[in-house]
Amino acid sequence: MTWGWAVLRRVGAGFVLAGLLVSGCGAIEAAAPPGDSGGGGGSSSGTNPLDNPEGTKAGLKAITSEADLKEARELIEKVDTKGRGPKTGYDRDEFGYAWADNADGIPLARNGCDTRNDLLQRDGEDVEFRSGSDCVVVAMTLDDPYTGKTIDFRKEDASEVQIDHVIPLSYSWQMGSSRWSEAERKRLANDPLNLLPVDGSTNSSKSDSGPASWLPPVRKIRCSYVVRFAQVALKYDLPVTTADKDIMLTQCA
Repeated sequence: MTWGWAVLRRVGAGFVLAGLLVSGCGAIEAAAPPGDSGGGGGSSSGTNPLDNPEGTKAGLKAITSEADLKEARELIEKVDTKGRGPKTGYDRDEFGYAWADNADGIPLARNGCDTRNDLLQRDGEDVEFRSGSDCVVVAMTLDDPYTGKTIDFRKEDASEVQIDHVIPLSYSWQMGSSRWSEAERKRLANDPLNLLPVDGSTNSSKSDSGPASWLPPVRKIRCSYVVRFAQVALKYDLPVTTADKDIMLTQCA
């Protein structure tokens, strides 16, 4: 398994246009899945994922230029495909305890602060910490890339902001991580490249879906989202389903 930090770009070309695809969760239309917010909304803050191959920079910014859209398609083309396997044996504990700080070989690990708080600090603005701590975030403002909302987070309402695994852990299990060591799975579960703080209810609606079944409500951020999905897949040698790859390419067409 390869654990490179950066994703190679501009290797191969071409894209496909997908119409109506059928996934394990039923048929959805690529241009307008349930909850579609159209072209409006979305945050202008954040980072273009093509400029953030390690996931250490904040947020997720829309990809808009023709050159970047072309680069995005070329990156997605590199992702392998295969059928989605069974979920047999999956358990969150197979990926280590939640938000472990002791995963090796990923940014922000072993810094004395758990993964969730690392991510809140990375993407939040006007961050406030618990008294006597430089780790535990008790308040912040989040520009949510998935919905376009500005969320005033308070720790007493912690579920309002959830940390999304861009490639869901259950999805990864079905696509091959069931055969990895626990240490390898722990990397995936805590790698900032695979993690985004987002609106809690929106993240819950995603569940363990791939892009063919779920995309962010704000349409203009979808290319960036699937690029991030592809970056994680390439870093961890994870395939995606054919339906997912077709939808991913369509979002950056």
